[in-house]
Amino acid sequence: MQPRSPSRTARRVAALRAAHQTLDHGRLFRDPLAVRLLDADAEELLGEPDHGPTAPERRAFRLFIAARSRFAEDHLAAAVARGVRQLVVLGAGLDTFAYRNPHEAAGLAVFEVDHPATQQWKRERLSRAGIPLPPSLTFAPVDFERESLGDGLAAAGFDPARPAFFSWLGVVPYLTRDAVFGTLGYLAGLPGGAEAVFDYSEPPSAMTPRARAAHRARAARVAAVGEPFLSYFAPEELAADLRRVGFAALEDVDALRLLARYTGERADEHTGGAPDGRPRRSTAHVLRAATRPRSR
Repeated sequence: MQPRSPSRTARRVAALRAAHQTLDHGRLFRDPLAVRLLDADAEELLGEPDHGPTAPERRAFRLFIAARSRFAEDHLAAAVARGVRQLVVLGAGLDTFAYRNPHEAAGLAVFEVDHPATQQWKRERLSRAGIPLPPSLTFAPVDFERESLGDGLAAAGFDPARPAFFSWLGVVPYLTRDAVFGTLGYLAGLPGGAEAVFDYSEPPSAMTPRARAAHRARAARVAAVGEPFLSYFAPEELAADLRRVGFAALEDVDALRLLARYTGERADEHTGGAPDGRPRRSTAHVLRAATRPRSR
């Protein structure tokens, strides 16, 4: 993203979440604040006819965006039931969880980490939308050119000795591999233990020709706004690297199987199956990784 500008892709993802509420009636993921937070941009973004979130060809991607949030929040709920009381939303963008937190009464503290420019933009939108800041929320503005994630969280009051859940959606593809594993290495080293949910993409070479063409067009759009795709991962290699840095439990679900999980339909019903009769597979993934706490 541009150093002094809010993330453009964060705005697009917010539009997809809002479109899911209006077009799909929140079938996979309920977010009553998504449209409100878009504010005056809602009509513009939801009405884009070509490559906007309401375009027919964007339906599968829109559902994936909703499903990955559902996946993260379902696992967060399970973590809270086990006693986790810290949530860190990395690259929070216009995520609304902190403002509809169903675990606030249980004492779940939420830390939103983002670039200062994006965070200030979000706070202005929250104010305009009349969405109050809950006492359970702490903003952690981090300019990664000047400070580390650990320093930013420490300044916000995060306790590394207590277990924490990290939601990291829509961010990894825009980071270099070194930056991705720099963050994962930090999480793996937390003495209280960490659980993280993030999404990633396999390389274009693993995609079908049609998917590769769609990806190429999407890559050109995000590069044009200064937020290019920078990293791709092969699932088997990523799993091995995660275990190498200290993660013990892994769950990796591709987009089609994620949608099947929440719709009750077979994975191939979303695409009609491959020409040879085999179910299609997706190169978009959501992954959950967890460490074991080293101390209590």
